[in-house]
Amino acid sequence: MTHAEPAVETSPGRRWPRRTVAGSIALVVALAGLLGMTFLPTDYVLEQPGPVYNTIGSVENAEGEEVPLIEAADAETYETSGSLSLTTVQVVGNREHPLSWIELATAWFERSKAIVPIDTVFPEGVTSEEREEQNAVMMTDSQSEASAAALIELGYEVPADIRVVSLTDGSPSEGAVREGDRILAADGQDLADVAQLREIVGAAGGDPVELEIDRDGETVTERVSPEQQEIDGEESWALGISLSTSYDLPVDVTIQLDDVGGPSAGTMFALGIIDTLTPGELTGGEDIAGTGTITADGQVGAIGGIRQKLYGARDAGSDFFLAPASNCNEVVGHVPDGLQVVSVETLSDALAAVEAIAAGEASGLPSCASS
Repeated sequence: MTHAEPAVETSPGRRWPRRTVAGSIALVVALAGLLGMTFLPTDYVLEQPGPVYNTIGSVENAEGEEVPLIEAADAETYETSGSLSLTTVQVVGNREHPLSWIELATAWFERSKAIVPIDTVFPEGVTSEEREEQNAVMMTDSQSEASAAALIELGYEVPADIRVVSLTDGSPSEGAVREGDRILAADGQDLADVAQLREIVGAAGGDPVELEIDRDGETVTERVSPEQQEIDGEESWALGISLSTSYDLPVDVTIQLDDVGGPSAGTMFALGIIDTLTPGELTGGEDIAGTGTITADGQVGAIGGIRQKLYGARDAGSDFFLAPASNCNEVVGHVPDGLQVVSVETLSDALAAVEAIAAGEASGLPSCASS
């Protein structure tokens, strides 16, 4: 025996089974709910290519005037051509204005963009304003390190001023080192930068390190036994002090760039300073971009957002890109068509690469694939 399903009359002469009507309503409700969820906030932000700035060109300052990005007031400077461009990453979204799922979905298939957890960019408890302040400090430090690195590469003497900012709780330096002390040497070696001090302390392996200190104009000697501390997730020998470094620059270098933060422009700043202070055209008229942190002794360090910077450089018209060797694992397989990436570890590497590109000898330069 069969049973007839109750029907609903939907229009004159047409009747639908009640089960079909209920299913249709459920589908509409589900679709409406799904659509509503796409507008809910997420715990992700979007990284995409940001502006590109030619370090040997000009920029607009806060007053709207065109000014050289790099100036050296008390030294002879030279006209040049081509470009040595620093690249940036633009972050879309933050904790105050989170992105929706639909905004993320539209970026999913664009290779130049990356969706990253919000905590990696905006740590819990850190506001957008605080992050901008931190990035501004890192940019200032980067400019100082780049100026020192460039002038050292050009053969200038650049004394470092390494001072104690604070001591950690229970510091092994307590009683021997004071805030404001200027550290001149360690174990008989004059210090060029903080990295050299770390190497000396690490090599001591816990044995006392003799520090030569300038304290209020008087030179004193103190001995400190390092202790093992966890630094960046690793156990290292440390003196338990926080240090700041400034440089007594023999050339007054000014870098004018507003609204850009972070340390990743250091390598390109240094190359721009070298080109500005030396005769001829370092680039040979070629358009070269790049990225990488820099230390005063010329070490090029890894940065974030390398893939977005590659696309930003390509879109800005650059034909070559200088990438930190320590970022190569993120570069391989993600190089945009028309861009040659050169792997560099030091400022000397980067300078040699630019000179080779200018001479038309770029084919033999190290790539991320080869390194």
